[in-house]
Amino acid sequence: MDLRVGLGVDAHRFGPGGAIVIGGVTIPHTQGIVAHSDGDVLIHAICDALLGAAALGDIGQHFPDIDPAFYGIDSQVLLRQTWSLLQASAWQLVNLDATVIAQAPRLSRHIPQMCDTLAAILTADANQVNIKATTTERMGFAGRGEGIAAQAVVLLSRHVMI
Repeated sequence: MDLRVGLGVDAHRFGPGGAIVIGGVTIPHTQGIVAHSDGDVLIHAICDALLGAAALGDIGQHFPDIDPAFYGIDSQVLLRQTWSLLQASAWQLVNLDATVIAQAPRLSRHIPQMCDTLAAILTADANQVNIKATTTERMGFAGRGEGIAAQAVVLLSRHVMI
C-alpha cells in the first residue's frame, strides 16, 4: 500500500461584500473576500494538500489566477476537478484534517455543513473529514480582521500491484 501525506495552506484578504464562502458554505459576514475565484480558503488549502500528497504540483499550476476561465469560479468546481485527477491515479482519501484561522466570523455552527459538503465531493464518509476553527487571539492579519487563512492535511492511500 502506498500512503502519502499532503499539506495545504491558503490565505485571503477581506474586502467589500457581505458574505464569505468557506468549505463550500456561504456565511454571512460584514466583509467579503478579495480573490480571483470565490476565495474559499479552506477548499484552496485542501486542493493544495491533495495535489501535494499525490506529487501533482499545486493549485496555482492547475488553476492559475491569471486565467480568466477561473475568475469568480466556485471553488467546489476546483476541488471536484482536483479529486477527479487523483482518482484517475487510484488515490483514495484516508482522512482530511483542516483548520480555518479567523477572528471573525464565528464558524462553529457552519462546520457540520462544511464537513458534509467536503465529504460528498471527496466521496468520503463524514468521519474521514474533520474541520476546526480557531482565532489568533487578535494577533497578526487574521486577528486584526484583515483576512482569513486555512491549513489542511490529508492522508491518501492506494494499492500498489507488485
